[in-house]
This record gives sequence, C-alpha cells and structure tokens, in this order.
Amino acid sequence: MRLVECPVCGESEDLSGDRGDEAIRITCGQCGQKWERSPTPRCQVCGGDELQEVPVAIVEKSRGTQLSVVGVRVVELCWVCDVETIRRWQDNRPNPLMPDDLPNRFE
Repeated sequence: MRLVECPVCGESEDLSGDRGDEAIRITCGQCGQKWERSPTPRCQVCGGDELQEVPVAIVEKSRGTQLSVVGVRVVELCWVCDVETIRRWQDNRPNPLMPDDLPNRFE
C-alpha cells in the first residue's frame, strides 16, 4: 500500500478520497487541502511503474540489547531503482525485509 500524505500539513491518517476516471481526488481532514494523484503508483526517483510490494519489519528494542520485530509495513520498491533490495527480500522469503536503520541496541 502506498503511503499518502497531505502536501501541506503531512497528515497521513485523516484523508478521504474519491476515485475518478483519470485521478483520485484527496481531501485532508486536518487542514482542508485538496489535491489529485494518479491511481497508478510510480517510482518517486525514476517515474517507472514497475513496482513490487515488499513487507518491511518494524523493529524496536524489547529488553536489554534484544531487538524484536513488532510489526510489518508494506512498501513499494522499484524494479529499476531498488532491484538489489528486492532481490535481498526474495532470497529471504517469507520473512519480511529488515530495515536499513536498526535501533541502537546499547542505548
């Protein structure tokens, strides 16, 4: 699922939308901003539309120096820009991809 945020206030939860033939019209419930977006997901780097949904682990410190997976979020990765990351996930399936930045285990 693609994360959608208000371009004015950054809100990502209190949003509503109406699907049209060419675009999705979104309204932010926090600030009232209205905008349109394409219903076809695109890579924000290259603009390509060949995307792969990949589960990424949400990791937190649980006790001592132990790190625990507390959830999973789905991100869309580009087959042009993120091919190495997609391959890393494919090699470890069915496990979610570990995030690049892990919490410091010693703090």
